[in-house]
Amino acid sequence: MARRDLGREFGWLWASYAVSAYGSGLGFGALPLIAVTVLHASPIQVSALAAVGPAVGALIALPLGPWVEFQRKRPVMIAMDLLRFAVMATIPIAYALGHLGFIQLMVVSAVIAAAKIAFGAASGAYLKALVRPDDLLVANSRFESTNWSSIAVGPPLGGAAIGIFGPVVTVIADALSYLLSAFAVTAIHGSEERPQRNTASPLRIADLLEGWRHLLNHPGLRALYLNQLLVSGLIMATEPLLAVLLLRDLGFSPWQYGLAFAAPCLGGLVGSRLAGRVVARYGQIRVLRTVGALRAIWLIGLVFVQPGVPGLLTVIAVELAIIISMSLYNPVLATYRLEHTPKDRIARTLSAWSISSGAAIAILSALGGLLASVTSPRTALAVAGLLILASPLLLPRYDYPVTLATDAMTDPDMDAHRTSIERT
Repeated sequence: MARRDLGREFGWLWASYAVSAYGSGLGFGALPLIAVTVLHASPIQVSALAAVGPAVGALIALPLGPWVEFQRKRPVMIAMDLLRFAVMATIPIAYALGHLGFIQLMVVSAVIAAAKIAFGAASGAYLKALVRPDDLLVANSRFESTNWSSIAVGPPLGGAAIGIFGPVVTVIADALSYLLSAFAVTAIHGSEERPQRNTASPLRIADLLEGWRHLLNHPGLRALYLNQLLVSGLIMATEPLLAVLLLRDLGFSPWQYGLAFAAPCLGGLVGSRLAGRVVARYGQIRVLRTVGALRAIWLIGLVFVQPGVPGLLTVIAVELAIIISMSLYNPVLATYRLEHTPKDRIARTLSAWSISSGAAIAILSALGGLLASVTSPRTALAVAGLLILASPLLLPRYDYPVTLATDAMTDPDMDAHRTSIERT
């Protein structure tokens, strides 16, 4: 399945994703680094840059979901790439002129976050129209493997480049990656019809909430959505806690800290390549339930990290187990989400999912930091590890038919049909 030819047009879409992912990998953490080393920002300012920018971006993206839904998706992707290139390019220009400011970094962070959500919504909808239904899992697995390889390779190379060429070099690389991504999307040929609205009325509140409505009305998606909010939020909330524990409390060096996170990302190549075979053998819903439970059991292992090489190996082993599980689970989840979402709701559903995920990560990270300040990072890690053990209870219990997602919003008999399925 991993070697299946999905066609030239998918190849260009994949190239767009890859060049953007590797550019973001090179530029990972560039804005906080510039804030600290160039602008001498305080810890409060750095925290605000990490939290407020994406939060504002999510608010900006809220009306973009309905807008993207009824636009041709390729022009939207190109526009979002060009927008990200333009705003990222302002940083090296301002730096060269001596006018770089903290407010500018905040604005860039917010615009990048909003454009990322809009691009993801458009590309997800376009992918469903571009490849055959039985190729969706293969396509999503390729995206997943590309994502993890970019995380494994990008940050170490970016750190080395900053040390040699200065603080804004990775920002330039990230900006250029968006420009190259736009060129790749432009190379995709074929006509694309503009989606038609069912009503000529302007944007309504109901349009803004349609993505959440679909997620919460579909029993399978609802379970996976709530599970993902909890799991991703808790896993991401442990990253700053683990940084404090390793670098401050246990005395790990920066290169050891980087190795502890970069090396396990190679496990993403393993999980993503196994996804197709595992689903073919065991079925989609069984994989979601089993692997969804497996990815929740490893986090508690971070509590037992000790100083020295044994502690480093413990972190690598725990992160490797988590990443293999996630990289196998994520493409199956993405495929299930596309299969169970009607084509006239994909952009709004993906936007709602991304906005909610960002909010969950921000909230749980803030709570984790507060708990760590009152107790200790190790205690906060233990609480996160225990809470995530309850997440498998949210996974779906049944394999709901794909037609349920298409008809539930229009057929008044579907509620009774859903109840019958749940009883069965």
